[in-house]
Amino acid sequence: MTFVITENCIKCKYTDCVDVCPVDCFHEGPNFLVIDPDECIDCTLCEPECPANAIFSEDEVPENQQHFIALNAELAKSWPTLTEVKGASADADEWNGKPNKLDLLER
Repeated sequence: MTFVITENCIKCKYTDCVDVCPVDCFHEGPNFLVIDPDECIDCTLCEPECPANAIFSEDEVPENQQHFIALNAELAKSWPTLTEVKGASADADEWNGKPNKLDLLER
């Protein structure tokens, strides 16, 4: 089992989750974070730390967000590992909670 970052992280990119992760499973893209399913140890620490409520256990990912399971695995292979907390996007609070952001994902 692994944890998955879903759509609400797009254009928010809060990194509070990275601070509590005991392994290096987070990867950073231009405006989104992903979790490497091969590195995640299912410790549950990251989920409650996400201000955007964008992290779910793989078996609890909402039906309309299921494609993010494969997307996390795919992007984790090419994006660099993130091990330190960084500031969120400047307009993160404005984007938090807005639906239909997948088209805004920068690879």
